[in-house]
Amino acid sequence: MTDAVGSIDMPDAQDEELETKKKGRKGGKRAKKGPLKRLATFYRQIIAELRKVVWPTRNQLTSYTTVVIFFVAIMIALVTVIDYGLNHAAKYVFG
Repeated sequence: MTDAVGSIDMPDAQDEELETKKKGRKGGKRAKKGPLKRLATFYRQIIAELRKVVWPTRNQLTSYTTVVIFFVAIMIALVTVIDYGLNHAAKYVFG
């Protein structure tokens, strides 16, 4: 019978020890490469991922920017009105 942690017959420490023996060595493929090669691979992967990105056209970017600026202006106005109203309410209540 097993539970979520491990088997009853074999404690967790022995499970980890057996897994370590099966792997042979630590590090896997990355242990072969030096830090500069890993860094170069990392940057190559970044460039490859950026090539997959679907970039917006100029018209889409302009419309998205306009929508964001308009939304931010509305939120600023809303917060200003609420702040003004609460300020006058506090002055009325406290003096």
